[in-house]
Amino acid sequence: MCPHEPCCPVAEAQDREAARTVAAHPEQGWSLLCNGVVLFEDTGELLPSGAIIAPHRPTDMAITAA
Repeated sequence: MCPHEPCCPVAEAQDREAARTVAAHPEQGWSLLCNGVVLFEDTGELLPSGAIIAPHRPTDMAITAA
């Protein structure tokens, strides 16, 4: 039910973080995206289904790839 044009990606999509922010609380470290995903400043995510996506910082990926 996204009102944006083009529509925001759904919460199950790989690019879910590209959805627009509808509520931002940087003082608390989180934002609510249009698709219902709660995005935390450490890059962790809480999906509308209750599923948790662990933090996935690009710097963490570089260390594990080395």
